Amino acid sequence: MANVSLIVTIVRKGWGDKVLEGSMKAGAEGGTILMGRGVGVHETHQSILGIPIEPEKEIVLSLTYPDKTEAILSKIVDSCDLEDPGAGIAFVIPIEKVVGVCHQLGTHHDVSDR
Repeated sequence: MANVSLIVTIVRKGWGDKVLEGSMKAGAEGGTILMGRGVGVHETHQSILGIPIEPEKEIVLSLTYPDKTEAILSKIVDSCDLEDPGAGIAFVIPIEKVVGVCHQLGTHHDVSDR
């Protein structure tokens, strides 16, 4: 499978579902939400009792095809106000190879066949 892109979106904790919902409304067939930590230039370093706290993030990974990438990215930007400072970031990475996406190929592999 060739010509696939990965949209990576990094938002505040609790916003990953909004990203996923928006991307699926625009044509994505799913996604993966990962947890992370970090700060951006528009965030302040906070601490409690002198212990630094890093803001928690959600990282959403969505594989897309070229005909859907722009619409999905646009919907993600709109659904999470990514144009606002500190709201998050999204970027697209070209993917060289993908395996395990059988439903896209029109084939069916039953796990009982293994």
